[in-house]
Amino acid sequence: MAGDIVEIVLRAVCVLAAFLVLPLLVGQTEHKVMAHMQGRLGPMEAGGFHGWAQLVADGIKFTQKEDIVPLAADKRVFRIAPALGIVSYLFALAVIPLGPHTVGADVPGSLVWVLAVGGIGTVGTLMAGWGSGNKYSLLGGLRTAAQLVSYELPLILACASFAIAAGSLSLVGIAHAWTPWWLLWQLPGAIVFLVAATAELQRPPFDMPVADSELVMGPYTEYTGLRFALFLLAEYAGIVVMSLLLGVLYLGGWTGPFDHQIGWLWTLLKGAIFAVLIIWIRVAWPRLREDQLQRVAWLGLVPLALLQLAITAIGVVVTSR
Repeated sequence: MAGDIVEIVLRAVCVLAAFLVLPLLVGQTEHKVMAHMQGRLGPMEAGGFHGWAQLVADGIKFTQKEDIVPLAADKRVFRIAPALGIVSYLFALAVIPLGPHTVGADVPGSLVWVLAVGGIGTVGTLMAGWGSGNKYSLLGGLRTAAQLVSYELPLILACASFAIAAGSLSLVGIAHAWTPWWLLWQLPGAIVFLVAATAELQRPPFDMPVADSELVMGPYTEYTGLRFALFLLAEYAGIVVMSLLLGVLYLGGWTGPFDHQIGWLWTLLKGAIFAVLIIWIRVAWPRLREDQLQRVAWLGLVPLALLQLAITAIGVVVTSR
């Protein structure tokens, strides 16, 4: 009994450590990738070598800013919203496996769990928009709701394709069932997942809820200091969760040479590939209009996801005979 409690505590501490470190690494990577792609010198100066202290400087800047709650805000909702935005990704990260036995909590329906808790972050953004008492924040929150409803469907359909192909709703089970054939067989589903995940994270070119030229910062307009930093951290935590999830579903997670010894490293490397890809999309693609965003979801991703489901179903029936 005591051994079980110690194991649970150790797993929780490891998940929390990963949750605090990995989003910061993604943030630092984004600074450097954007600096190189846009020829910006600022992120290369702080601290000397390659601007290693830029993220530290950003953190100090946020802690020094005054925490302001607007008079017209619903103060309780306004204060709770940033915590809801970030805790959903902590719950999701707890069930994503880095190896066959390296996982915070190996639950049977871990894929369903990740998709379900992801909705908590959406509620946090809506609460931020409503609780701020600001028309720009409210419009940004409504845009967020419309965008996430549109892209949740293709995301779930893509995940359903991976689950049907593996015959399991467990992320560990899906990674065990993975074969190199999936790189071609599940490619449309992977593309749908990547685009829908980028939209779910409200990253460019799908950042209409925070379009600064139209809505200032959308639902985050009235936030300052550490509360605003929590929303930024939630965004980077979301990149970590979506990248690792796609690495497990589409690239087999820990599968690779010497995976019995360094399987966790393969999972992190595959997740890093997709994280850099999401950063590259932000820098390389311009922001869409609201009508273009809806057209991409309903006329592009949903039909492609349904086609992937049909291909997967046919493949499962043929190979099971």
